[in-house]
Amino acid sequence: EVQLVESGGGLVQAGGSLRLSCAASGFTLDDYAIGWFRQPPGQDREKVSCISSTYGTTYFLDSVKGRFTISSNNAKNTVYLQMNSLKPEDTGIYFCGRLNTGWCVGSDFNAWGQGTQVTVSS
Repeated sequence: EVQLVESGGGLVQAGGSLRLSCAASGFTLDDYAIGWFRQPPGQDREKVSCISSTYGTTYFLDSVKGRFTISSNNAKNTVYLQMNSLKPEDTGIYFCGRLNTGWCVGSDFNAWGQGTQVTVSS
């Protein structure tokens, strides 16, 4: 069974840091790109970052560039999102999703985690 489980969310003050984890099971990260999304209150889900299984190429939303990094530990089958210099506008539920390809292209996400709440206070 394919599963993605996020963890690491919480409440943090502006300027603080959090590291989110996306633990995958039922498949190997060697074959699929993983994306991180967030859904702020009352807004649509937006893609924040992505890491490809091929060459480890990455994508970041413009508003998080220079503050967030994404990495993959294939031995642990886990993808991490390190979030630094957090701002109140980073608040939302963060989800990880599996793309149906090894590249960070397209929007064919065919597996999702349950999400983890990130709240940044001012």
